[in-house]
Amino acid sequence: MADDVPHGRPITIVKPTEDHQFELDEEALASVLNDPAIKDKHVVVLSVAGAFRKGKSFLLDFFLRYLRNQGSEDWLGARDQPLTGFSWRGGMDRDTTGILLWSEVFTLNMASGEEVAVLLLDTQGAFDSDSTVKDCATVFALSTMLSSVLIYNLSQNIQEDDLQHLQLFTEYGRLALDESGRTPFQKLCFLIRDWSFPYESAYGIDGGRQVLEKRLQVSERQHPELQQLRKHIRSCFADLSCFLLPHPGLRVATDPKFDGKLADIEDLFTKFIGELIPSFLAPDKLVIKEIGGQKVTCRDLVQYFKSYVEIYKGGSLPE
Repeated sequence: MADDVPHGRPITIVKPTEDHQFELDEEALASVLNDPAIKDKHVVVLSVAGAFRKGKSFLLDFFLRYLRNQGSEDWLGARDQPLTGFSWRGGMDRDTTGILLWSEVFTLNMASGEEVAVLLLDTQGAFDSDSTVKDCATVFALSTMLSSVLIYNLSQNIQEDDLQHLQLFTEYGRLALDESGRTPFQKLCFLIRDWSFPYESAYGIDGGRQVLEKRLQVSERQHPELQQLRKHIRSCFADLSCFLLPHPGLRVATDPKFDGKLADIEDLFTKFIGELIPSFLAPDKLVIKEIGGQKVTCRDLVQYFKSYVEIYKGGSLPE
């Protein structure tokens, strides 16, 4: 069992400027991705995106715990062990602006035996009072373009406006990519937190599949706009899934001193987080980042970050 002392830290690699542009901290990014130990390895990029104050960083800490313990059976660790990693705290103010990268790159073996690098991204929450819609669309689009797995972190259900936001973000990304004929993005998981209807659809991946099918269903009775929205989302991603997580419990939601100990988290939540994390990081579940059908290395990713951020600086995309 690895110790839980954090060896990395979150570093801001894409940040908004005063005039609602975005800049890339290329030096910080290159210092992580051009490390000789990993620069030529294929890369798995896992990004969590969604609204502020919905527990994205809390979730990323569980990914860190799995990666630190190399997916061992007891990767969740001792019940009295605090979670350490991304800065997360309950409350109203946002904690994350722009796109953060965890500075420690992990390596895992795929089912094929290939050793790949795994990166974690934390994406600025959406639609708060400080951000314009364009800011949000830009951050989310960048996150979508650069990740092999995008986790869309939602509260309680998939609402119509969640789908509308997703359409806007993916359209923004698709315009920038201009991928002729290809599915532009790889894997999207709708992660529904605090799911309250387990008697209708059970927690986990199977219940999630039911909810997703229902929400993305296209029927003649729908307004053409709603039909188009659903077709658009399906056409953007090679793989769509959904996972239903229970509420982590009152201590997590209300106690300002909560530090992430499993002992303070509902057992049901711990059970399903124990299923969720390996569903992305187990050897047969890892998804290497591909752009234009080509597998991407850590070194390549630096160049893609640069060129994608430049596209959004150019102002050639719609307001």
